[in-house]
Amino acid sequence: MKSPIADNKRSQHQLIAASSIAVALAVMGIKYIAYLMTGSVALFSDALESIVNVLTAIAALVAIRIGAQPPDRSHPFGHHKAEYFAAVLEGALIIVAAFMIFREAYFAFYEPRSLDQPVAGLMVNAFATAINAAWAWVLMSRGRIWNSPAMAGDGRHLLSDVITSVGVLIGLVLATITGWNVLDPLLAAIVAFNILRIGYNLAVESMSQLLDQAASPEIQARILAAIRANGEGALQAHDIRTRTAGPQTFIEFHLVVPGDMTVLTAHGICDRIEYALEQELANTDVIIHVEPDYKAKPKAPVQL
Repeated sequence: MKSPIADNKRSQHQLIAASSIAVALAVMGIKYIAYLMTGSVALFSDALESIVNVLTAIAALVAIRIGAQPPDRSHPFGHHKAEYFAAVLEGALIIVAAFMIFREAYFAFYEPRSLDQPVAGLMVNAFATAINAAWAWVLMSRGRIWNSPAMAGDGRHLLSDVITSVGVLIGLVLATITGWNVLDPLLAAIVAFNILRIGYNLAVESMSQLLDQAASPEIQARILAAIRANGEGALQAHDIRTRTAGPQTFIEFHLVVPGDMTVLTAHGICDRIEYALEQELANTDVIIHVEPDYKAKPKAPVQL
C-alpha cells in the first residue's frame, strides 16, 4: 500500500522538476533578448548555457519520474540510479556548451566589436540572472532535503550560471566604460572555463555514485554510532558496507552474537538496530548477517 505522505513528496518533487523546465525556457528567452540588444558574445555565451539548462531540466524530470517508481521483479532494489544517469548527461551537455562558447569567443577575439544598447541589455540580463539565483536556491535546498542528486546537480549548475553571469555583467560594465571591447570575448572564454569545470566535476561525481560509491564519512559515522548504541547483547559488528542510490542508503554488515544465543534473541537485536538506523537515516535498506562468536574479528569497527 502506498503511503500518502510518500506520494505527496513524489508529487512535489516532480512539480519542482517540471517547473525547472519553464524557468529555464523563460531565462533562456530573456538572456537571448539581451544578446540581440547588445551583440555581446559574452551575453551570447550566457544565453547558450541556458539552452543546456533546458535540456538538463528535462533530463532531470525524466530521471526523477523513473527513480520514483517502486521496486519490481526486474528491479528489486528500485530505480533510484536513474537520477545519476541524468546527472552524468547534465555534465556532458555542460562540457559541450563550454566548447561551443570557446568557439564563439575565439572568433570574437579576432574581430571585437562595440556593444549596442549596453545599459538596457545588461539590465535585461541582470533580471534573468536574478531569476536563476532564486531558482538555484530552491533546487539545491529541495535536493538536499529529498536526497535528489539530479535536482541538487541542476541547482549547482544554475548557481554556477549565476556566478558567471554576475562576472560577465561586471566585465561588460567595465568594457562599456573603458571602451576595451576585447573584454567581451575574454569574458566569454572565462565563462566557458567555469562551465567546463562544473560539467567535469558533476560528471565525475555522478559516475562515482553509479559505481556504488560508499556513503559519506558523516553518514558512515552516524551508522556506526546507531549500531553501537543499539547493539546491546551482541559482541561486535564488522564488514560494514554502504552505498547510496538517489535518496536510498543501503547498509550491510555482519553482527557477531554469542554462540549459544537463541535465534529469537538475535533477531530481536537485529530489529532494534534496523529500527534505530531507519530513525537516524531516512530511506534506508538494512541487511544484517548474524554470525556466532568464533567469527569475531580482532579489529572490528564496532565492539559491543
